[in-house]
Amino acid sequence: MKSSEWDVGYEWKAVVLLALGFGLVGLDRWLIAPLFPSIMKDLHLNAQDVGNCIGILGLSWGIFAVLMGGLSDKIGRRKVLIPAILVFSLLSAFSGLAGGLVSLLAVRAMMGVAEGSFCPTSFAATADASHPKRRGFNLGLQQSGFALFGLALSPIIATQLLNVVSWRWVFALVSVPGLILGALMFRIIREPRLTPQKIALRREGGQWRAVLKSRNIPVAMVALFCAMTGVFVLGAMLPLYLTEYLSLDMQRMGVVVSAIGFGGFVGQFGLPGLSDFIGRRLASIVGFAGTAVMLYLFRGIGAQPFTLFVVLFVASFFTLGLVSLISGPVATEAAPAGMVSTSIGVVVGAGEIFGGGVAPALAGFVATRFGIQNILWLPICAVVLGVGVSLLFKETAPARTRQSVLSGVDFPASGQPE
Repeated sequence: MKSSEWDVGYEWKAVVLLALGFGLVGLDRWLIAPLFPSIMKDLHLNAQDVGNCIGILGLSWGIFAVLMGGLSDKIGRRKVLIPAILVFSLLSAFSGLAGGLVSLLAVRAMMGVAEGSFCPTSFAATADASHPKRRGFNLGLQQSGFALFGLALSPIIATQLLNVVSWRWVFALVSVPGLILGALMFRIIREPRLTPQKIALRREGGQWRAVLKSRNIPVAMVALFCAMTGVFVLGAMLPLYLTEYLSLDMQRMGVVVSAIGFGGFVGQFGLPGLSDFIGRRLASIVGFAGTAVMLYLFRGIGAQPFTLFVVLFVASFFTLGLVSLISGPVATEAAPAGMVSTSIGVVVGAGEIFGGGVAPALAGFVATRFGIQNILWLPICAVVLGVGVSLLFKETAPARTRQSVLSGVDFPASGQPE
């Protein structure tokens, strides 16, 4: 379709709404991390329990990202998106009713079901609404809401609200915006136009294994595991690292941890947007290398809030930018026709199960057995591995593949953008 025929008005409405929706996913998911010091005292939890609470949501998220991503390709985006945002908002409020570890784990696992359903479907809906020339930027912008609300604002919101109400009421208050946004999405979000290929997919169910035949999909699965290990170990354990090891008070801890979100917010549209010009492969290599350097520097910084904030900001720019890049444009452009949400679900599912599920639980084990000061080695090793994995990507950025055709250089795409 020509740019002049594209519905730019709907494109931006959809991207903004979906960005806010994914922002609330981040807020509901990560609000618990800065509240853990208070929750641990009330419910008598330890560092291993903290890692398990973060990990169980990641495991259920990963499983249902795979299942529901494929389902939304068959039944439509709206039938998955709208119930998912309403359910995870209500479940966030129920987190405040937990009376012990078992009930908290149960609520967090159910939240993962709803958020895992929302995640790949929202990415696919953004890709549906976006002009191909803006796909990388728009997917990054949509995902940047997760970092802004979940990792930047949630530590500040949580630690400041704790001065006024208990941690239980904090969960209740933040569930309200999701219910409002669900109503707005019901009014505005459209289903994509059905091509003959998509109609055949919905009738025949598609071939799930066809997704794995696209070379960039299995590479992206491993790469996203590496990136998410960096994100989720930091998000889960850094509040304890700063308060227990560096002895920062709750307010200063909240400000330092917010650097993950502010840096990630810029990175989640900055790095994918940059990849529209320099290519997905090079952007991934730069992202992993930059994260490794910044996390190594972070280890050597003492109780200096400003310096900690700056270094963590840059590290998060790269690592959350990678999450957005790999699960967004890389997975989208590697997808067989009509299977965008399925492809995103497979990639996100693998990254969540291992990076968002297993890695935080492993970090809890490391913190309990070897000391909280050693948890940074886990994400450092993961992102160094990610540099090597990124070398295996085939280039799929439209601008780069078009240039390669004009210059006679072969940059084969591993899939066809929808």
